Amino acid sequence: MRALALAGVFSALAGLALAHSPLRTTTPADGAVLAEVPQVLELQFGKDIRLTRITSTHAGAHSKQLDLSAEAGFVRSYALPFEGMGAGDYVIEWRGLGDDGHPQSGSFTFRVD
Repeated sequence: MRALALAGVFSALAGLALAHSPLRTTTPADGAVLAEVPQVLELQFGKDIRLTRITSTHAGAHSKQLDLSAEAGFVRSYALPFEGMGAGDYVIEWRGLGDDGHPQSGSFTFRVD
């Protein structure tokens, strides 16, 4: 009986996981080492998502918001202009809403030598 209950719980959790919009790929790729600062950040999701916030943090100290004003609605692919802050490590943190209404977030990193 307990095994059946646990199976039900895991099935429900799996359904929730499938309902979200996982980040599939980014350009630059997570962990990439680049020779120069990229001019565009690309994010590809598995399902439609509406991004609500993207923050770029450089060298662990300087942060700035990327402009999402031109982005409207739910889409799977974003290509955002990027103004870097020179060589060093970058952390890109994003937040959004999946088409199921659930909040989502994640991050990726890259380095410019």
